[in-house]
Amino acid sequence: MPAFLIETGLKITPMGRAFEYRKATKMKRWGNMARTFTRIGKQIAIAVKAGGPDIENNPHLRAVVANAKRENMPKDNVERAIKNAMGKDQKDYKEMVYEGYGPFGIAVLVETATDNTTRTVANVRSVFNKFGGTLGTSDSLDFMFSHKSVFTIAKKEGMSVEDLILELIDFGVDEDVDDDGDELTIYGEFQSFNLIQKYLEENQYEIKSSEFTRIPTDEKELNAEQRATIEKMVERLEDDEDVQNVYTNLKPAEDEE
Repeated sequence: MPAFLIETGLKITPMGRAFEYRKATKMKRWGNMARTFTRIGKQIAIAVKAGGPDIENNPHLRAVVANAKRENMPKDNVERAIKNAMGKDQKDYKEMVYEGYGPFGIAVLVETATDNTTRTVANVRSVFNKFGGTLGTSDSLDFMFSHKSVFTIAKKEGMSVEDLILELIDFGVDEDVDDDGDELTIYGEFQSFNLIQKYLEENQYEIKSSEFTRIPTDEKELNAEQRATIEKMVERLEDDEDVQNVYTNLKPAEDEE
C-alpha cells in the first residue's frame, strides 16, 4: 500500500460495508419500475420548485435527472415531469421524515414526499401499529443513523483514485470508498453534497448517480423468522406511494453481504 494511504488512513475497497448496506436495502426498495418512476417524478417536482426547470442551472434537478437515467426512466417521462412541475396545478410536495421502533426493537426511519401530511402520517402509523411497532417523535432516532451524500462516478482512463480521494477530503468525503472496477462510489457528509457535486462536475467526472442515504451506526441481528417480519413491514411501508425510502438498523443477512 502506498505510504500516503497508510499515513492518511484511506481505505479503497472492492465492496465496503456502507456499499453493501446500501445495496442490500436498495435492491428491494427500487425493484418496482412504476413505483420508482413515481418517486423520481416527485423528486423532479421538488427540485424544479426549489431551483427552476433549467437543468444546467439547477444542480439538484441535474442530480435527479442523472438518477432517472440510471433507473432507465424514459427521456419523455423525465421531460414531461419537468414540464408538469412548472404547471399551476402541480401538487406541493413536502419532504417529511417519520421514525420509530418496529418489532424486536428495530429502528425504522421513513422518508416521504407528500402533498397531504395528514394522510401520510396516518398511513405510516397504521403500518407501525399493525406490526406491533411505535411511531416516535421527530428526530428521536436520527442519532442512530449517519446521514450521507453518496456519489457514483465513472472512472476515467488512467485516473488516480488515490489522488481524487485526497482532493475530495477537503470537501468532507469519507476515507472509505468503493471501487467497483469501472465505477467508484464515494461517501461524504450530508451537508457536503453541493460541494462534492460541484467539484466532480468542474473536473469532468461523469456522475452516474447521486443520492442521500442513511447508514445505521449500529446494526442489530435477528433470526430468520424475525427478519422476515421486519422485511414484511418495510415492504408494506414501501407500498405507500408517498414513501421515498425506508431505513432500518437491521443487520443484512449473510447472503446479502
